[in-house]
Amino acid sequence: RDSAHKRRATGGKRKSLRKKRKFELGRPAANTKLGSGRVHSVRTRGGNTKLRALRLETGNFAWASEGVARKTRIADVVYNASNNELVRTKTLVKNSIVVIDATPFRQWYEAHYVLPLGRKRNPKHAQKEDENDVLTKKRSEKVMKKYLERQKYGKVEQALEDQFTSGRILACISSRPG
Repeated sequence: RDSAHKRRATGGKRKSLRKKRKFELGRPAANTKLGSGRVHSVRTRGGNTKLRALRLETGNFAWASEGVARKTRIADVVYNASNNELVRTKTLVKNSIVVIDATPFRQWYEAHYVLPLGRKRNPKHAQKEDENDVLTKKRSEKVMKKYLERQKYGKVEQALEDQFTSGRILACISSRPG
């Protein structure tokens, strides 16, 4: 990335003015793959370290419209605009579209809004209610008033709700893994 190895603005080659310097070095790409975590540390300038992710299986994903982020498991790489080869080899790069586990986000949503999200309507399970279930837990009137006020803004788009029902949601990687 240093200017010594770039071409001129006109497109011509640039003559080397000196020998190579340590601060001009580049390192090979991490090509982070989907799999059980493997992270190496790399010594950098000033004796500091960077973490180079070679394989990852989890990530911290944000639900931006709700202002919440949760650590969750990455299930699969399904789309990459730049290269289909990256999908076939399950390589994690910035802007890859991946399938992640929806459970942490569903649990947060149900606790925050006291509304069901992605639950299949099953009358058999409705009869034997669980005391620990967030939706059927007993609450005071004052607390329920707070939740009812929240529920006005707790709408989820149908396409996203269908993904929650399947237990998997699509997400985009916004950082550069590795």
